[in-house]
Amino acid sequence: MRLLGDMGFCCLTEFKLTSRRRVDVAGLDKTGRFAVVEVKSSLADLRADAKWPEYLPYADWFYFAVDDAFPRERLPDNIGLIIADAHDATVIRPAIESPINAARRRAQVLRFALTGAGRVTGLIDPRPR
Repeated sequence: MRLLGDMGFCCLTEFKLTSRRRVDVAGLDKTGRFAVVEVKSSLADLRADAKWPEYLPYADWFYFAVDDAFPRERLPDNIGLIIADAHDATVIRPAIESPINAARRRAQVLRFALTGAGRVTGLIDPRPR
């Protein structure tokens, strides 16, 4: 999230898309464009996740984030790559920009705003809604 913040994105973790799938990190920039980051902790995690291609239509840029020991050759060549640890992250391979459609973008920006506002409200007033 720090890296995306440095790239000009505001981020939410565990963000639910309009498809009802949940991405690990979604970032929204000031122009309404989305970066989505799928974190993979191991090769087994990658193998077990057959749903990540369903995230692509919801991202202007899509990245995998892995640690330095992850076997990079097992990741698709056409997907952005971030190497990260608990303190720092670096884009190793930039994501290819693939603009999402306008109707989906509008719905997703609204969902992002409502999710973020709901989380802030929950911090201020923790009563169940």
